[in-house]
Amino acid sequence: NGVAFIPDYKNWEAISSTERFDNGTMRVIFGNAVAAKAIDENQMNPWPDGTVFAKADWAQQAGGDGIIRTGEFIQVEYMIKDAKKCASTAGWGWARFKTTQLIPYGKTALFASECVACHQPLRDQDFVFTSPFKN
Repeated sequence: NGVAFIPDYKNWEAISSTERFDNGTMRVIFGNAVAAKAIDENQMNPWPDGTVFAKADWAQQAGGDGIIRTGEFIQVEYMIKDAKKCASTAGWGWARFKTTQLIPYGKTALFASECVACHQPLRDQDFVFTSPFKN
């Protein structure tokens, strides 16, 4: 879909985390400098153009001590805010890179409609599921 892998996401600020019990994953959401500034200035609905989120997902792994830890890396997903360029996909560019080989997900750019459909219940929150941590 024209969204390239962004390796620098690991250096961005961790802005939130989430756990999905339905599929057994743990996630850390990173935000670029534009996202971090928007959070600091409470400008999150809508998010400003240039905002980029990276959500890194791992499988949950139960330790013998009962503590749940990150297991196998599953994927990293991106949401890139560009209201004009991405008008047909709710103002966001979407990408997913699976496994440690970072294999692009989706055979065509139409996969983004899958992302928009999943995020549709959050349209009143600019399609963003997870609220950021506040400073």
